[in-house]
Amino acid sequence: MALAEAPGSYGRAGGFPERLRLLSLGALPPPALILLGILSLQIGAGMAKHMFDRMPPSAMVLMRLLTSAIVLGFLARGALRGVLRDHSRTSLAVAACFGLSLALMNFSIYQSFSRIPLGMAVTIEFLGPLLVAIVASRRPRDLVWAALAGGGVVMLARGGGEADLVGIGFALLAGACWAAYILLSAATGRRFAGSSGLALASVVGTFAILPLGVAEGGSALLDPRLLALGIGVGLLSSVIPYSLELEALRRMPPRVFGILMSLEPAVAALVGVVVLGEILTGRQWVAIACVIVACAGATLGPAKPPPAAEP
Repeated sequence: MALAEAPGSYGRAGGFPERLRLLSLGALPPPALILLGILSLQIGAGMAKHMFDRMPPSAMVLMRLLTSAIVLGFLARGALRGVLRDHSRTSLAVAACFGLSLALMNFSIYQSFSRIPLGMAVTIEFLGPLLVAIVASRRPRDLVWAALAGGGVVMLARGGGEADLVGIGFALLAGACWAAYILLSAATGRRFAGSSGLALASVVGTFAILPLGVAEGGSALLDPRLLALGIGVGLLSSVIPYSLELEALRRMPPRVFGILMSLEPAVAALVGVVVLGEILTGRQWVAIACVIVACAGATLGPAKPPPAAEP
């Protein structure tokens, strides 16, 4: 999430190495890559929600994290061989906390998906990175964006109908985990080279969700068709959007990236309508628009800090 890009941060794209770059991506303009990545991520979310009646949310989270861990582990296998030997306990603890935040973030948002429409859940989840961006910028005008986003979420919560408070609570928890993910990814990126830290975090996250995923998934995890669909969700929700965003970030300013990423709640809502038949009210669309404008507004600003005054 580019609203809170930090030096050394993996963000949502920075952990994937050069080998994930597809040869054909260079021919596409960066905005197209961002939009394709957002679409891939939200279609993956829609697919996951569509499968909840056959594979529960925790099992889908397990499949998503396991797919990412296998891909990242394979690509970073050389660095991972000596990761325990070459890093301090503090660094390993940071990577472990990074992995736990990743697991809880995915678990929470999938629990939210199972209770409220996709667009609502993703919109509320965006409060996490928005808060990190506002706190990091410390600009007084960002309080306006915070108030606008908060008003949008209040509108969603009071929208009636499908405004399930438990689902909203899980979305808020996912947002808090996303904020922690951003901060921990920066800390992990400073301590580990390449994608080894993210790979280690993905393995930790997979093991953290493994008992619950296996217990709730049961025999569904042995169904080859469901397993294939689960792997597809993992590819659509993680590997593909990450690689597309990484390529886009090479060729566009981070602030432009952040503005485009602000469209994600709207895309999630549209995928919910098309894929899942989740019809939102006019009030809910206005609330989503408020959060989108707040996210874009928090991203806007001077590209460089003003020059210091001469002594």
